[in-house]
Amino acid sequence: MHASLNVRAGVVSALILLAILFVWHFATVSVKADTSTAGMTPEQIEYQKMMGKDVSSTKTTGFPTPLDIGATIVKQLSDPFYDRGPNDKGIALQLAYSLARVALGFGIAMLVAIPLGFLIGMSPLFRKALDPFIQVLKPISPLAWMPLALYTIKDSAISGIFVIFICSIWPMLINTAFGVAAVRRDWLNVAKTLEVRPLRRAFQVILPAAAPTIVTGMRISMGIAWLVIVAAEMLVGGTGIGYFVWNEWNNLSLTNVIFAVLLIGVFGMLLDLMFARFQKWVTYVE
Repeated sequence: MHASLNVRAGVVSALILLAILFVWHFATVSVKADTSTAGMTPEQIEYQKMMGKDVSSTKTTGFPTPLDIGATIVKQLSDPFYDRGPNDKGIALQLAYSLARVALGFGIAMLVAIPLGFLIGMSPLFRKALDPFIQVLKPISPLAWMPLALYTIKDSAISGIFVIFICSIWPMLINTAFGVAAVRRDWLNVAKTLEVRPLRRAFQVILPAAAPTIVTGMRISMGIAWLVIVAAEMLVGGTGIGYFVWNEWNNLSLTNVIFAVLLIGVFGMLLDLMFARFQKWVTYVE
């Protein structure tokens, strides 16, 4: 039954994708061909317009067709690791820079949020004392920290990592505290009766019970981190998939922009699936 549902869902997804491509193609295809611009890409036509040349007789939407995007995908993936200087790197290298920043900022946030969340969840005193600070800092947009980070750190790459850290810490911290505080009292009472030491109780009783909630916080944090790193790299420039999007927009290469947007979505989905699998692995089913 479950396998049959997956097959039907896959068929419906494929049909939806085909419908989107069909509408996209006929919404962007040229209405009338013009020999003066035959073989030119939408970016080249736009450039000719900027140069003052008359290409008004060409009735195109200017938006790339699915075939244009397909050609760009093939071109980008044919040599994804090239490096021709600071402003011209392959898409794989750009993704590697972004993933490295996310991994580092996310890892530092884990080292801070999970132990602090344990402390808050196990101590009503610390929960009450730290709650005002959490409630004030949590709603601040991560990008609002970027000017302060650039001013104090004076390094765009480290500033990007700091922004990932500051946006990743709150979902993990709150979910960890909630998961620890929600551990069944019966289990804690049994551990207390058996005179289990606090450290052992934390690792063998509280952590397994709170693990699904903690991983949920990690999953939410990773989604936010991947969202923020793209915007942060657009601001600070240099390297990364966000910088690639902004640089290609400045070059009037809309096909590369759309390709990068699709790639960002695919990698975001893969990261979410990874944490979903991890969450399923740590969830105890009676």
